[in-house]
Amino acid sequence: MAKNAIQKIAMNAAENIPYDKLKLSQKNVRRIKDGVSIEQLAEDIGRRKLIQSLNVRPVLDGEGEETGTFEVPAGGRRYLALGILIKQKRLAKDEPIPCIVNRGQETSAEEDSLAENLRRADLHPLDQFRAFKTLSDQGLDPDEIGARFFVSPATVRQRLRLASVSPKLLGLYEKDEIRLEQIMAFSISDDHARQEQVWERIASSHTQEPYYIRRLLTETTVRADDRRAVYVGADAYEAAGGVILRDLFEQDSGGWFQDAALLEQLVFDRLKGDAEAIRAEGWKWVEAAISFPYGHASGMRRIYAEARELSAEEIERYDALKADYDKLDADYAKAEDADEAIEAKLDQLGAELDAIDDRPQSYDPAQKAIAGAFVTLAANGKLQVDAGFVRSEDEPRTETGDVAEGEEGSADGGTQSNGDDGGDGVVVNGQPMNDASGDDGEDDGIKPLPDRLVFDLTAQRTLALRNALAGDVDIAIIAALHAFVLQVFYRFAPNTCLEISLKSGSFSQVDGLAETCWAKEIAERHEAWDRDLPDEAEGLWDFLLGLDEASRKALFAHCVSLTLNAVVEPWNRRAKALEHADVLGRSLQFDMVDAGWTPTVEFLGRLTKARILQAVREARGADSAQLIDHMKKDIMAREAARLLEGSNWLPEPLRAEVDEVSADAGDAAASEMSDEAALDGDAAELPAFLADDADPSSDAPVTIDGDETDHLQAAE
Repeated sequence: MAKNAIQKIAMNAAENIPYDKLKLSQKNVRRIKDGVSIEQLAEDIGRRKLIQSLNVRPVLDGEGEETGTFEVPAGGRRYLALGILIKQKRLAKDEPIPCIVNRGQETSAEEDSLAENLRRADLHPLDQFRAFKTLSDQGLDPDEIGARFFVSPATVRQRLRLASVSPKLLGLYEKDEIRLEQIMAFSISDDHARQEQVWERIASSHTQEPYYIRRLLTETTVRADDRRAVYVGADAYEAAGGVILRDLFEQDSGGWFQDAALLEQLVFDRLKGDAEAIRAEGWKWVEAAISFPYGHASGMRRIYAEARELSAEEIERYDALKADYDKLDADYAKAEDADEAIEAKLDQLGAELDAIDDRPQSYDPAQKAIAGAFVTLAANGKLQVDAGFVRSEDEPRTETGDVAEGEEGSADGGTQSNGDDGGDGVVVNGQPMNDASGDDGEDDGIKPLPDRLVFDLTAQRTLALRNALAGDVDIAIIAALHAFVLQVFYRFAPNTCLEISLKSGSFSQVDGLAETCWAKEIAERHEAWDRDLPDEAEGLWDFLLGLDEASRKALFAHCVSLTLNAVVEPWNRRAKALEHADVLGRSLQFDMVDAGWTPTVEFLGRLTKARILQAVREARGADSAQLIDHMKKDIMAREAARLLEGSNWLPEPLRAEVDEVSADAGDAAASEMSDEAALDGDAAELPAFLADDADPSSDAPVTIDGDETDHLQAAE
């Protein structure tokens, strides 16, 4: 049996048809503009000529004969673009246009138009990346490439950056084993080995998101908004040979400084120069560091700059400005309508008053000669200078025979005189009470009282004073406050008869403690009081007497707060003291979540993996913990911090302890209420958390001492 012959396909012929013999077919299925505009397409054809023929059909007359004109059902956008070039006089009306002529018409015009658009496949992004790379290698810059293909230069740079990803990863992307977003994330680094290492690390992981890839690629770098990077600056860092990683696809706030060691060295070099310049201003010493531990200035006295005294003319001008401002402000307050001119005048007068109030301040050169300054970096990367600290060894000493201020004197607060005024006598109320010369003769006058008798008498006076002080609460508070302030704000000033001592731990071994919001608030409050207090301890008593009650209480609370110590130390078991800290916290309705504590990556990195998982399990449930249980510890800590964000989770040492005594009392009260209700026949409604049908596993917040705590509490 003969094998059937396969019928050969005959292609439609290609012809060059003058443009003026063509017309747009109304059977083109494309109706909506999309992609490159007709004008841009015309520019492209003008540059590189037509690279794709038009698909046309002859127009027939009533007898089925060709009329010599052709309609364009497929290629309408190219036809219109050619028309634009003709209108611009860049193309002749009868220019021959390459066309594929369909005379057989085995398919409809609509079908051909649809097939042309549906059968066309967009260029794979990787092919686009490589094509842009080829053009770049041929000498075209991103601006020129963008102009030729009607995309922004930034888009071209992005594509070129993607083409620099490891060929191994690009091969996986070509096979659809890596997503485009992941390739974009890998592009922030030029290190192919590092890119491949990160992919191997996450290939079998559940976490392969772009943000996570970026985090791994930059984990040994320093962000450009880090205070060290801001202080040095990108230009200086790059001039020293440093490399900055940039993300062209996401907002990166300036990128990442890749060489952390180089950056640190640049910071130290610049800090050294800045510190030398500050010391040249006359300070005795200057210490510079990226950051100082909390309490680094403990034990030092602080002096402050003072504004220049105003001249008589300046005072007169200030008073005149103030009078004008007050009058204008009072008149404007009575006006019914707003007046921009008056508001502008008020702003002007206010600015002039502020300029006088905020006039430059300066230190006394004599003070600078015994004081120093700490130079460090603020959180925003600006140089921060804290000046005016006097070390104890630099405090001026009075060259007298008295015991140096600050050294321990006798029990009753007296000081010893030197040998020039009679030996080691006792001084009470400024008068010597005995004579150590050893001369017992009556010829020199009445003998001083014996030491023993002086002790007995002053002991009686002490008890009488104690009794009187106990009867005057206000003076007792002032006396205690006086003793506190002397120890907190003054050095070598034991000018008090109260045997009260304050201890205040600095906790300087805790990294980053000085940067916490609590440390900053304490420091600001301390400095504000330090500025208001008299320079010398001798004037402190009168200052405290003159304070109003609210200010006195605020100062008292500040001094007492500095003595609080709730630190758990393995070598110092202060069980009762720590229990009291819990009691005090409940009285303050204190909560670490409300205070602003959050589980950071640094904190979680100090825990074991089991502890990290337990934290996530407690805060977000077992399913969330299971998402990260396979990760390495550093990655687990980062992901756990993200999961714990906003959960109000607290580690055990920071959780509020429930007062068992109060709880027992509450149970007893509830029982008593229930019994009374049963006896009286009155169905008294119990609180939800005491009701018998309350769900013990409910997520409703529990109220403790009037405070709702919706975070995890320690299990009792």
